[in-house]
Amino acid sequence: MIIKNLFKSTCLVAGILFSSVLLSATNDPGGKFIKEGIWRGVFTVSETQVPFNFELKGKDPEHAVFTLLNGSRRDNFHVQRLGKDSLFIKMNTYDAALVAKINDDGSLTGEYRSLVPNFRGNSLPFTAEYGKSYRFVEPGKDVAPAEDLTGKWEIKTYSKDAVPASIALLKQKGNKITGVVMTVVGDTREIEGTVQGDEFALSGFTGPSPFIIKGKINPDHTLTGEEGFGIYKNLKFDAAKNADAELPDPYKITFLKEGYKKLDFSFPGIDGKQVSLSDDKYKGKVVIVEVIGTWCPNCTDQTVFLSPWFNKNKHRGVEAIAIGFEQKDSLAYAKYTLGKLKEKYNIQYDIAFGGLADKKLVSQKLPALNKFIAFPTTIIIDRKGDVREIYTGYTGTVTGKYHEDYEKKFNKVLDELIAEPVPETVTASVAADKPSNQ
Repeated sequence: MIIKNLFKSTCLVAGILFSSVLLSATNDPGGKFIKEGIWRGVFTVSETQVPFNFELKGKDPEHAVFTLLNGSRRDNFHVQRLGKDSLFIKMNTYDAALVAKINDDGSLTGEYRSLVPNFRGNSLPFTAEYGKSYRFVEPGKDVAPAEDLTGKWEIKTYSKDAVPASIALLKQKGNKITGVVMTVVGDTREIEGTVQGDEFALSGFTGPSPFIIKGKINPDHTLTGEEGFGIYKNLKFDAAKNADAELPDPYKITFLKEGYKKLDFSFPGIDGKQVSLSDDKYKGKVVIVEVIGTWCPNCTDQTVFLSPWFNKNKHRGVEAIAIGFEQKDSLAYAKYTLGKLKEKYNIQYDIAFGGLADKKLVSQKLPALNKFIAFPTTIIIDRKGDVREIYTGYTGTVTGKYHEDYEKKFNKVLDELIAEPVPETVTASVAADKPSNQ
């Protein structure tokens, strides 16, 4: 979901400092280590408690895997030791980490910290206890739910600023409830929680900003509550069950301004070369342009989808470009963050750096677009270089049928465009270039 990311609000120590500490500490074979098994953590966000669960497998840093648990979703991270009694858990391609001290009783006390260099902000403290698998309510203390919240909920959010329409897809079994909140710009990933009497609460933490949604079931069967995204954003909402509720068509939100048929840009690639749609490698090809950021969870999910798809289909006359807008306006920093993304997800298409992660800046650098409202945004270009489709946001696998529909249409559009002939002007241009290249 497109939110003011927690990374912008959580930094006590720069990444360079952590790196130097790790180099001196992770080789230390001694000291305490976190117990294997299930844990319950709690973030303190302002005055709100946001619980999360994780599992640790492995008896030492070399073999340990730290797994965040959210409903059926699993996100794995590596664990490193800091000194004799502390841990450092990097949030994979998100430039942030959990840093925690192992207390004498085996519990953890720590902070979620941004690693973005030279950025200062507030930390997000947390504690964690071993052997507790519940999220909100201890076993044996459940109260019978007043209602089954399973279904589709149309949400009306209240804010001074414009807020995208949203829908919640919920599944309840007894007191336990899981689901996802969708908007036109993305989704929350899977969240889980509980219904106790006429109150409900769900939370999620997968690496970037923790999310919480809580509220009450009203006598008329509607919901009233509050959504919390990290530190910055807390929004009140009302919701009503509506099986027919739908979001605006993501293919009709972002489009080219009148008079434009093509997209034009030139950005520095993380490999040191400029990346432009006018480059020879893209001529006569179908091109998928992704506008992303490594700080953006939906962008990661989209990359998880696109990278293997591209690796399987690249022989068919299709190319892709990811344009990353990062938390620091630095090519050197972008080479690090986007390079980590490339490595982890085996990205075999070009990755360029667009600048600072700011939607107004994206609009300025891609002036053919009517507006830019979401990371990620997918732009599909045909063999003639004309923009044929633009998809705003991303629809993750947790949305079920919505993701299946997204994947089906994506493949249908790409199959049709790939089947189109290479323009004669491109064929002639390539033929004319051959003698000079031999």
